[in-house]
Amino acid sequence: MLQGIDVSNWQGAVNWGAQAKGGVSFAFAKASEGSTFTDKWFGTNWNGMRESWIVCGAYHFARPAGDPEVQAVHFLKIVQRAGGLRRGDLLALDLETNDHLPAARVARFARSWCQAVIALAGVKPVVYTFQAFAQNGNCAGLEIYPLWIAAPDAPRGRPQVPSPWRRWTIHQHSHKPLDRNVFRGTRAELTSLGYRRSRDA
Repeated sequence: MLQGIDVSNWQGAVNWGAQAKGGVSFAFAKASEGSTFTDKWFGTNWNGMRESWIVCGAYHFARPAGDPEVQAVHFLKIVQRAGGLRRGDLLALDLETNDHLPAARVARFARSWCQAVIALAGVKPVVYTFQAFAQNGNCAGLEIYPLWIAAPDAPRGRPQVPSPWRRWTIHQHSHKPLDRNVFRGTRAELTSLGYRRSRDA
């Protein structure tokens, strides 16, 4: 399994060269949240990953009370400002809060956001969530997207898979000292989930 990490502004500066030497093959960095927030470390992280030959991933923290299309555009603009997408780069939706909305509304937001990203960037995003959130119906209709499951209490590479999914793609198995992940497959299989220039819209 490939080893990965995910980071945000909470981590501050990340030594990407050291992470690569330590066996990290892929990573996700927070780019945005809602319709206006930009992670101040995203550009540094995005370019640091690329320079260290780590498979680059960017994620958006969903705010389901907002407009999904506006949030998708905001997210992709931030990625573009940081240097844009190259072949194999990954995009993800961090879906872990309901903004006090019913599950059907949250799931509808997530589906619309994912569809907007596909239309604008040509990339099918990965969906990050956790067992209880998915079980409550917040992820209905998202089974066509790869699952990035947060399950730090499960053995590495053996998370429980919540409905509506039948298999996991990335497992966040630890939060210490960074969020740590594994991908069951090769680097080529991982990048096959990412950006393809021929699909660019």
